[in-house]
Amino acid sequence: MKLAALKTGTPDGVLHVVSRDLSRSVAATGIAETLQAAIEQWDQVAPALERLYDSLNAGTAPDAADLVMTDVAAPLPRAWQWLDASAFHSHGDLLEKVFGLEPPPEKKTVPLMYQGAGDELLGATDDVPLPSEADGMDFEAELAVILDRVPMGTTAAQGERHIRLLTLVNDTSLRALAAKDLKTGFGFLQSKGATTFGPVAVTPDELGAAWRDGRVDLPMHIHWNGKEFGHPHCGAMGFSFGELVAHAARTRNLCAGTIIGTGTISNDTFREVGSACIAERRAIELTDEGQPRTPYLKFGDRVRIEMLDANGASIFGAIDQRYVQASPAPQ
Repeated sequence: MKLAALKTGTPDGVLHVVSRDLSRSVAATGIAETLQAAIEQWDQVAPALERLYDSLNAGTAPDAADLVMTDVAAPLPRAWQWLDASAFHSHGDLLEKVFGLEPPPEKKTVPLMYQGAGDELLGATDDVPLPSEADGMDFEAELAVILDRVPMGTTAAQGERHIRLLTLVNDTSLRALAAKDLKTGFGFLQSKGATTFGPVAVTPDELGAAWRDGRVDLPMHIHWNGKEFGHPHCGAMGFSFGELVAHAARTRNLCAGTIIGTGTISNDTFREVGSACIAERRAIELTDEGQPRTPYLKFGDRVRIEMLDANGASIFGAIDQRYVQASPAPQ
């Protein structure tokens, strides 16, 4: 099934069930008010949500209405925990060149992961406000999973069973600040803006045969100002989602509603399929031409991120948003 949070002026929005073709939605009234509430009691509410989904697709759900994407918030507009990994090895290889980083000794066996900010997550059509173009504004197209409660010590095989939903991510990065954050040894802080999530979250079964081995075997389509930037394949993850869950839960429980991202989608065939972030494109240019030439984002630029099924239909809807100058803080 497909789920979304519609904006209501409240912090968490209202949970809606969305039709398979993304055209209609209906509030999950009487089942769960928010997606967080649904995730916390998934086994109890999922059957009722599935029945409502079936009736919506059949055209018999009462009170269904057209879905307007600008009315949709992030599936979880705020989350107890947002963790992001670096699950694509080719991406790590390229960025090590850009930032002059030494590769971690266990990079192929232990996932890299940091804890991001979950207090304000942007909707798919929301503007991305940032303070300065000089900070090196960059998009990062990713996938993410939303989990129910995961006990400490969960294995990779067990971890996959805790995945309830998947969605899209645009993990905005400020590249001019990233190297400074990394050199502190404490991880990303100022170099990460608010993260954007796809309009719709879907259960793994909606992916059909494309969901296998804890990975999504489909390309991601990225456009920058209306021009294709890349279509890297998500099946090239060096670590499965189950392995990412197990890594995060090694020494602590993960609460229901924890989100884990893949990190920037990347393929070894980057020269053919393109990239999912500007920093990677710049790394390729540095390798091939001796210097990067693609600039980072400017205010007013628009980024679109979308995944299509085998028939060309949008699975999650699209992240489609502008980068804008942030308003000054009130005095």
